[in-house]
Amino acid sequence: MKAWREDFPIDSANDRDVERRDFVKFLVLVSGALAAGQVWIGLQGVWRRLAGGPPRVRIASVADIAKNGSRAFRYPTEHDPCLLVRTGDTEFVAFSQVCTHLSCAVIPRPEENIFLCPCHEGKFNLRTGNVVAGPPRRPLPRIDLEIRNSEIYAIGVTVRSA
Repeated sequence: MKAWREDFPIDSANDRDVERRDFVKFLVLVSGALAAGQVWIGLQGVWRRLAGGPPRVRIASVADIAKNGSRAFRYPTEHDPCLLVRTGDTEFVAFSQVCTHLSCAVIPRPEENIFLCPCHEGKFNLRTGNVVAGPPRRPLPRIDLEIRNSEIYAIGVTVRSA
């Protein structure tokens, strides 16, 4: 008898059989990973609730932005680009700069009363963020603003569905 037969005593015909113990080990491992994932998702939700709402962040002074002018800023995190647009003497709007179609950056066009997405010609209403034309189906997320002592602050995000 060959030496390798002593090290590997399983016949090739039985090589594809899975023992019940190995199958149960696999099921326990997969079930444990799924349970750990669910616990992690639950803990993230609890952490968000305990952390409170979105931060209050200063964007600019009222005098810094001309009528029909805009200012880019990031809110609520450094990874979320947004645009503040002055639409009138005392009127300001702010929206996410990320198009809801394929995440291209939108460009304000106050003279046309739109935000334009140059990637696929998507258009959003400048004052409401609603879709005017093009492939996007959802409106832009609105950044809630507060003006206090001639300073403009971002205080929250309102995500709307179509």
